[in-house]
Amino acid sequence: MHTAYYKEYSHSLGRDMEFMVYGHSGKPCVVFPAQDGRFFDFANFGMVDAVKNFIEEGKLQLFCVDSIDLESWSKKDGDYSERISQHERWFNYVVNEAVPRFRQIHNETACEDYQGKFMATGCSMGAYHSANFFFRRPDIFDNLIALSGLYDAHFFFPNYNNELIYNNSPAEFLRNIPWNHYYLDMYRNSKIVICVGQGRWEAECIADTDKMKEDLERLQVPAWIDYWGYDVDHDWPWWKVQLPYFLSHVL
Repeated sequence: MHTAYYKEYSHSLGRDMEFMVYGHSGKPCVVFPAQDGRFFDFANFGMVDAVKNFIEEGKLQLFCVDSIDLESWSKKDGDYSERISQHERWFNYVVNEAVPRFRQIHNETACEDYQGKFMATGCSMGAYHSANFFFRRPDIFDNLIALSGLYDAHFFFPNYNNELIYNNSPAEFLRNIPWNHYYLDMYRNSKIVICVGQGRWEAECIADTDKMKEDLERLQVPAWIDYWGYDVDHDWPWWKVQLPYFLSHVL
């Protein structure tokens, strides 16, 4: 398996940012870490090994980004405006700096000129990030596999009144998206998977998954909303089962 580590400067964040690449060709996929996680977690928790067949067969290439959740979503004692502004700087880093760089790396390793869209995936907070990027930028992403996510910003920003927070809350902005919005056709031509277990530590994620299911059905956006069993916990052992299962259908 082709594996490469990168550390490159981000103008959006004013610092070096690290990421890992797994694979040489196939569908390029941006992997978002779980809450407060790092770019190496996907490998360390066995997720890369769980999907290695897709990677080694040239069907999938993973780009594992670093998070700054501790400066934004998880900084509970911080000012709301600064926290969400820092998140938005990271959002801009991913879409304006990281994704173009990932495309360049992909074309070098795959020896092609791929100009298509990316997949987004992640577990827990990574599921939120992947969904947020997908629904905000369907011009960049056309596949989503979100596992055990929270999609309403109120969980991290209770009692807020801030437009930028709203714009990063998929469970809210999908509720109000107008019927003639051009994003809807992009959503309808994408592959969307939102999965949640019904075991331990999944109650809040189930509630948010219900919201997403209701809104996507109302908007007539096809999506695979999958509720797994009551023994399926909010934890890595189950995500290692879920991701290859859904990839076998999405790819």
